[in-house]
Amino acid sequence: MDLKRSHITCHLISLALASIFSMSLIISPSWAYADWTPLIERLVADKFDEQGIRKIFDRPGVNFDPSSMSCKLKELINNRYKKHDAVSARKVKAAYARFLRPEVIAEAQSYLQRNRETLQGITENYCVPKEIVVSILLVETALGQNLGDRGAFNTLASMALSYDLETIRPYLAPDLLTRRNEDFAKKRCRQKADWAYEELKALIKYASDNGIDPLSIPGSLYGAIGICQFMPTKISVYGVDADKDGRVNLFSEQDALYSMANYLRSHGWRCDMSAKRQYRVILAYNHSNIYADTVLNVAKKLKE
Repeated sequence: MDLKRSHITCHLISLALASIFSMSLIISPSWAYADWTPLIERLVADKFDEQGIRKIFDRPGVNFDPSSMSCKLKELINNRYKKHDAVSARKVKAAYARFLRPEVIAEAQSYLQRNRETLQGITENYCVPKEIVVSILLVETALGQNLGDRGAFNTLASMALSYDLETIRPYLAPDLLTRRNEDFAKKRCRQKADWAYEELKALIKYASDNGIDPLSIPGSLYGAIGICQFMPTKISVYGVDADKDGRVNLFSEQDALYSMANYLRSHGWRCDMSAKRQYRVILAYNHSNIYADTVLNVAKKLKE
């Protein structure tokens, strides 16, 4: 899903940025430790059970991970100041190009055939073609095989804790911050920390409602979860209990695919849309031109 929400998954642009970033920095082992007290107090003030929240943060699996906020700030600064990263651009282009390989299309076609009944129900209820659903699923999570390589809880908690730019400064590339962009970086750091905090609250609630250990939920670089790579705050808005078991399970194929279609429908998808309008709705799922182009090209090949 859209990087501002996501989702999700891990998204290929985010992965490319993370890969480049991780090669450029050497992080001390002490980076994994943090004082979670401000975040715990904030959650308690927002009516979360204090004992339960402290119990989660006391677990050895909770670690501070600066990479998500670091990558996000790098992305925001480069976009704002038009700094072109040729290496990153090549990696992103290559990553998307692989979805159009014949063997990948064949795998997606097989998935479509195996799930034809579910996909037909989606088309009847939401007017979203089965090829579009499968194409998005392919690009987001390789047809549900890649749900993210990190814990969504650690990602969102770490970003929420990084409200002050000074918290994350040691993990930024030395030449990233300048006099020209530092005020912008401080402002966006605060905004993204607040955004991550809301997503963290939604993730904790989602885990509690579904009887899931919050630390067991895999996620993308920015905390998108599930087969369809939803940001946690979007689950209560667009999630669909398609299998009627009383809960929205984004790791269940039926629920995830119906939720994806519901999201598209809610953002303007209609029957018999032009390619241009389809493109705009797909951009609402992920604000990336190369993403939207790839989804439509894969869907076209699946239809052919």
